[in-house]
Amino acid sequence: MSIEALFAILDYAGIGFFAFSGGMLAARKALDPFGAAILGAVTGMGGGTLRDVLLGSLPVYWIANPSYLGVALAGALLGYFLSPGAQALASRRTVLNWADAVGLSVFCVIGAQAGLAAGAHWSIAMLTGVMSAAFGGLLRDIIVNDVPLVLREDVYALAALAGAGAYVAGLAVGLPVSWVTLGAATIAFGLRGCAILFKWSLPPMKISD
Repeated sequence: MSIEALFAILDYAGIGFFAFSGGMLAARKALDPFGAAILGAVTGMGGGTLRDVLLGSLPVYWIANPSYLGVALAGALLGYFLSPGAQALASRRTVLNWADAVGLSVFCVIGAQAGLAAGAHWSIAMLTGVMSAAFGGLLRDIIVNDVPLVLREDVYALAALAGAGAYVAGLAVGLPVSWVTLGAATIAFGLRGCAILFKWSLPPMKISD
């Protein structure tokens, strides 16, 4: 498999899983299917849109290739209509968190790769990785009036930063791109997964009265 094909698969998968999480949240908030489609599209494509705008890659990717929009809408509606059934397996919040974790692990690498491809400094590439992974979920939670995951004490942005950093570092030492790509995504997913399973979090500020 070529590296271009690998990144294309990861890109579609990331959009699909993020949009799925948006669709599930729309169902939990009792939105209608149209609202679910909008929320899923924003979740799936928000981070990549911000990334492309900041890097000057215009038109943004989903305008240049509308198939991404199709994947986002399909993922959103799938998450929306499967959400009631998810209640029999686990809480919808848990399923939403795991779908979100997959999207995060993919997009932190996609974003870092886009930054490096645009000639940005490695630190900026790591930042574009975090933004790509976190911004869609940030918009999703703000739209439905939830405190965004990225702003809570959960290990969320830190997991994205670790994945983006692993990708940049792996390329810097000359490791094969495919290994680095999958390894970095695995690191991000592993950290986020452990945070979900074991309630890992950063200590919040405690201010006494």
